[in-house]
Amino acid sequence: MKLKFSKMHGLGNDFMVIDGVRQSVSLSLEQIRQLGNRQLGIGFDQLLLVEPPREPGHDFRYRIFNNDGGEVEQCGNGARCFAKFVCDEGLTDKRRIAVETARGVIAPEYLGAGQARVDMGVPRFAPADIPFLADGEALRYPLELDGGVCQISVASMGNPHAVQLVDDVDTAPVERVGPLVENHPRFPERVNAGFMQIVNRGEIRLRVYERGAGETLACGTGACAAVVCGIRLGLLDARVIVHARGGDIVIEWAGEGHPVIMTGPAATVFQGEIEL
Repeated sequence: MKLKFSKMHGLGNDFMVIDGVRQSVSLSLEQIRQLGNRQLGIGFDQLLLVEPPREPGHDFRYRIFNNDGGEVEQCGNGARCFAKFVCDEGLTDKRRIAVETARGVIAPEYLGAGQARVDMGVPRFAPADIPFLADGEALRYPLELDGGVCQISVASMGNPHAVQLVDDVDTAPVERVGPLVENHPRFPERVNAGFMQIVNRGEIRLRVYERGAGETLACGTGACAAVVCGIRLGLLDARVIVHARGGDIVIEWAGEGHPVIMTGPAATVFQGEIEL
């Protein structure tokens, strides 16, 4: 099987993007792992598969696989690359598209010049929606880790996030604590672990240890989750610049019941063809 693909990234969060509209694509778990291997394959944080929609009125279906082969519900940086890809490839003449994901429909818009805006939908905070095992909903929860306790806020952006405040993301124990949070038994489907440093009310620094991928240079849904948790805690304003290790994106949220809007870059690195 030969596959044409594009290699793309959003703030260094990198993707293999495959057109499943004009070519037949069927990948096994092992094949995805092989493609994701940075020494023996293409290498990526996530594989993005563009498919025809299942429901009328929608433009595409969007499937996301981590480099460990597991399929996940949502990816914000990937959504921006998705929008650029379908426009660049001539799969649509629309700039704003309706895209089906495993957790509902999102509306990315390609703005041109390598910039995209995405309506990421309304965040959810009830423990059952994360999912997270807790007696009730709260702004913060204590989480026991290796004999210590950290304070986390939880949110779903179509995928689960746990956000903790840190004094300095450069010295935060992301590599040690990230896997402990990701695989904590109170998260039945695992979780993305965010480490947020507040610079001021309109600016944060963020590192995210992503479920199934490890720490990435940026995480779009992680940025959304961090900002909405910070706003709910009364620490941030409605528009926030998020500084990730791969660059900056802007997150806007008007509050409970409103969607989160994410704006940032998407870039194509190269195109190729691989035979499996």
